[in-house]
Amino acid sequence: MSGYPCIKNIYKTFLQVSSVRYSGLALSEVSPSPLSHDTVSRWLKSRCFRPKELWRLVQPSIDKKSPCVLIADDTLIAKTRSKKIEMVHYQYSGNEHDVIAGIGLVNLRWHNLTAVESIPIDYRIYDKDSDGKTKNTHFSEMLALVKKRGII
Repeated sequence: MSGYPCIKNIYKTFLQVSSVRYSGLALSEVSPSPLSHDTVSRWLKSRCFRPKELWRLVQPSIDKKSPCVLIADDTLIAKTRSKKIEMVHYQYSGNEHDVIAGIGLVNLRWHNLTAVESIPIDYRIYDKDSDGKTKNTHFSEMLALVKKRGII
């Protein structure tokens, strides 16, 4: 097969409408065209997703003059069945009300108070072992970047 069949648009739509399962397997089960979970995994592995690419994609949708709030959040992507994956650490999960193995993610959303829309504008992987940063340090850096970009 040459390339991946319009997987970017399918994957984007899947992430927007899915509220529970975000796996390649879940996408393959609901895809409008035949798509194996291995195809999704290979496509994701072939791409390099960084916070600056997210900003580049969403920047045209951000109305810097509208009243807004910034929503900072942290989440834990559970990896309880994984034996050895980089960035997996034991952390407290509010969802599980326990310490579990997972990948920590801190993110920042821009919420327009006029149009009542919410758009993710930045994120960081929380991996204190590799960069020595706390979640609050990540949030502070994201807020400084938001200020530099002229949102606040």
